[in-house]
Amino acid sequence: MPIVDPRTGEPLTDDTPAGDAANAPADGQHAEMILDVDRRNIQQLLETSMQVPVLLDCRSTVDAASQQLSQVLEKLAREYNGAFLLGRLDIDQEPDIAAQLGVRAAPDVKLISQGGLVDHFQGALPEKEVREWLGRYFPAPEEAPASPEEQAAAALEAGDTATARALYQELAEQYPQHVPYQVALARVLVVEDQPQEALAILDNLPPEDRDAAPARGVRASIEFREEAPDPAQMADLEARDDSEARYLRALRQLADGHYEDGLEALLALLKTDRAYGDDAARKTLLRAFDALGADHPLTVTYRRKLFAQLY
Repeated sequence: MPIVDPRTGEPLTDDTPAGDAANAPADGQHAEMILDVDRRNIQQLLETSMQVPVLLDCRSTVDAASQQLSQVLEKLAREYNGAFLLGRLDIDQEPDIAAQLGVRAAPDVKLISQGGLVDHFQGALPEKEVREWLGRYFPAPEEAPASPEEQAAAALEAGDTATARALYQELAEQYPQHVPYQVALARVLVVEDQPQEALAILDNLPPEDRDAAPARGVRASIEFREEAPDPAQMADLEARDDSEARYLRALRQLADGHYEDGLEALLALLKTDRAYGDDAARKTLLRAFDALGADHPLTVTYRRKLFAQLY
């Protein structure tokens, strides 16, 4: 893939490698994995892609999002340990090369192999999404450390809400346009019994995200806690077997995080008294599915059971 000046048709670069310090990567230990790219070595880089894939980070050194993504890419280049070469192209310093590569804005990351473009993505994706993108083309490193998202999810699963909150807070601040981090932070706040703080986050989301299933799920988990009977009321309900008592006990189970028990109870109520509370059992099942998430095993199982029971 020859690099030529699109205005003149003349070669923009020569094949002379850049051997001076200005083109050396910051970390000498990984000099063969990460290098700065300019008009002096772009042609050599493309020729190198005939032997090893090249990940070209088209960035702007004055753009915070670019710098953030560059740090992620450099970390991953070291983890992948030679599976690809990471090139760093400053589009402000090399606008002609950027134009020929079709770069309209930074950051723009291109995967080049055999001299041609394989794939690319634009924007400062979070580390988890960059890993997923790389996973389409390269085996994951055997000892890859957990991503911040994985660390946060594991902390929440272990009951360490303080760590989970801190991690999601940092991710939300680093990637303010990435709504899932804000929703995840709101979910942790609900677990920490801070519903008003969680609602404040949800209310500040863009309208299309505010009413989407993930945000509705967090709101549903707050509603379950508000609607569920307290311990004194639960004691009175234990001796009753009417539809209201069964429904309220199911709400308490959902509020306490015992989703399978709550879903089973609602499904049983739906079977015996669908009319109760203006179809309350079915509507609450749908809210519980939002709270769990569409891909949760319980959602998949009980959505199927609900469909079978209704139809």
